[in-house]
Amino acid sequence: MKKQIYKILGNVTDPEVPVLSILDLGIVRDVLIQDEGIEIVITPTYSGCPAMNMIAMNIRIEMATHGFENVKIKEVLSPAWTTDWMSEEGKRKLKEYGIAPPQYRVEDLGLRIEKDIPCPLCDSTNTELLSEFGSTSCKSLHRCKDCLEPFDYFKCH
Repeated sequence: MKKQIYKILGNVTDPEVPVLSILDLGIVRDVLIQDEGIEIVITPTYSGCPAMNMIAMNIRIEMATHGFENVKIKEVLSPAWTTDWMSEEGKRKLKEYGIAPPQYRVEDLGLRIEKDIPCPLCDSTNTELLSEFGSTSCKSLHRCKDCLEPFDYFKCH
């Protein structure tokens, strides 16, 4: 049954980046099957993420659509979510959507500054940072100096 539930959760998308499922994002920490129902454990991409209420509601709706009525959503903050938890498929989807995916593993980033972010449109690394914050807090805004297009970068954290 756990495999079936994960398959259902693959239909729940991130409201801020609808091309990604919550499984692509890596925010589903666990699925617990209990006598009284199902508990789905999720971690926000950052503390206070405004999308978490919508994600929890969408999980409940999707589970109910498949006959699972007694579903508890538990939000855990520790350990904190990291872009290292994103799937490679999710990173591919981001790029195809026009958002540059995280370029480093958080554990390898250290004090290194994220630079030479490849443009998701033309793959050039001749890019520049325009703003530390893009359309959402977890993204920064960049511009490609070759194709001249602006793009979001999903920051490592």
